[in-house]
Amino acid sequence: MPVSDAQKKANEKWKAANREKQKIYNYKSKAKKFINEFVSQDDLLELRKMIDEKLKE
Repeated sequence: MPVSDAQKKANEKWKAANREKQKIYNYKSKAKKFINEFVSQDDLLELRKMIDEKLKE
């Protein structure tokens, strides 16, 4: 379904006003994709260690 010009303008306005949120959404999405599609056992262990350290902070 095509997006209206008004919706495109609203999307761009939101992105401009919420750059930090958009960056976080993108990083989170990439992390999920990596875990679900490309991760190895060693990667998972490394990520677990990083998460455990972060949770201790």
